[in-house]
Amino acid sequence: MRAEADKILDARLMEPPEPFVLTMEALDTIGADEKLLLLLSREPHPLYRALELNGFAWQTERTPDGTVEILIWHKP
Repeated sequence: MRAEADKILDARLMEPPEPFVLTMEALDTIGADEKLLLLLSREPHPLYRALELNGFAWQTERTPDGTVEILIWHKP
């Protein structure tokens, strides 16, 4: 997923709510054809609802080291 990302936000060492806040701020800066890759240490279930309500689509994968990678983009 890293190859598809235009911007990467590594929030693995951050405590809530900082990853959520920084993700929403980063999403305000991406263009219609850009993608944000969010790296976390756990799956952010509340974030998915916020993404849905704000018109974003996403794909989630867990890497072998336990990192949760979430690729986020604007819905067409």
